[in-house]
Amino acid sequence: MDLPGFWVLCIAGLLASGFVSGYDFVGLPGLNDTALSLVGTSAALSKPLMVGLTVVQGAGAKGAVCLDGTLPGYHLHRGYGSGANSWLIQLEGGGWCNTVRSCVFRKKTRRGSSAYMEKQLPFTGILSNRAEENPDFFNWNRVKLRYCDGASFAGDSEDKVAQLHFRGQRIWSAAIEDLMSKGMRNAKQALLSGCSAGGLAVILHCDEFRDMFPRTARVKCLSDAGMFLDSVDVSGGRTMQNLFSGVVDLQGVRPNLPRTCANHRNPTSCFFPENLIAGIRTPLFLLNAAYDAWQLQASLAPRSADPQGHWRLCTLDHAKCSGQQIQFLQGFRNQMLNAIRGFTKSKQNGAFINSCFAHCQSERQDTWFADDSPVIGGKAIALAIGDWFFNRAAVKAIDCAYPCDHTCHNLVFHD
Repeated sequence: MDLPGFWVLCIAGLLASGFVSGYDFVGLPGLNDTALSLVGTSAALSKPLMVGLTVVQGAGAKGAVCLDGTLPGYHLHRGYGSGANSWLIQLEGGGWCNTVRSCVFRKKTRRGSSAYMEKQLPFTGILSNRAEENPDFFNWNRVKLRYCDGASFAGDSEDKVAQLHFRGQRIWSAAIEDLMSKGMRNAKQALLSGCSAGGLAVILHCDEFRDMFPRTARVKCLSDAGMFLDSVDVSGGRTMQNLFSGVVDLQGVRPNLPRTCANHRNPTSCFFPENLIAGIRTPLFLLNAAYDAWQLQASLAPRSADPQGHWRLCTLDHAKCSGQQIQFLQGFRNQMLNAIRGFTKSKQNGAFINSCFAHCQSERQDTWFADDSPVIGGKAIALAIGDWFFNRAAVKAIDCAYPCDHTCHNLVFHD
């Protein structure tokens, strides 16, 4: 859903400050020429570490290429000391493409071609190399795997006429194999994480990732803003279901879906996390905003479902939502909580569902770990995930409903 013309005007400044490393607003319809402000953020953040791009040289021989045929890549910062044999893999997000037309556009961007990727990326939040910003993972080997396929690293097909390569599954495999050769096979601890479309990819690949390591290794998964729900939009339609159906069919995702779901559900249903999480064997943590900003704008109230623009102001700024609109959004929150009810009963799983209008909170320093970071029960996201990963405490943090949480860093978009 990587639509042309949408750019957030202040992203460059926010990236420079470390606010939005990895945050991707591409695919939010109706936000052309908008600016973004982050409500409740820290005023001063240190300059982030910049990490260079590594191209996976052996990927081409395996057909593991981006939409346009270029080689995929990742950014790696080596760990040291107690973290030398620990690895964190962060899967980049950035929407999906579900039609030939949208994928042709996408292949001329950093989301479909390594030729357009930034040569360096800031490592902030869970990728930060500073103990005061990232207390549990700062000295690990930390990797940002770039996203250039448009199907959450799950497709395996092609369109020769349009010269499109749908090779997400192969990109995933080739990149992981390359990292294994660079020391990851010796990992004593590993965490597969990702945000947005990357958060969905984590859920799809979690067990596959775990099976690559010895049983003696501690291996877990973290999905940030990846709980995309099969929700009814404001017009009574199913925008998200239609989007995912197109992605699955166009990009040949079906063979790569987890068998625990695919054996008894249709392929599109098995691209929705709510139908996958019960079958995942590996410990999984769900980090999500109950009023996910991306889903509000692209799934619940996109322009196609709101042609008169009744939801326009509400999607830009939650403070401008009417009482009736907030009631609709409370229904969305309830659907999310119902979807994870069984999941949270498992001792090995964790959750942090805050009542914020946000999206992707692990890569941004202000939401991951800062003086005024969002908290539930007094605990920040970084500490909650660290406690869960290292088995220091069980974490099943479910926030009270909006507007009770005053620690949120809500996203507000301006015309």
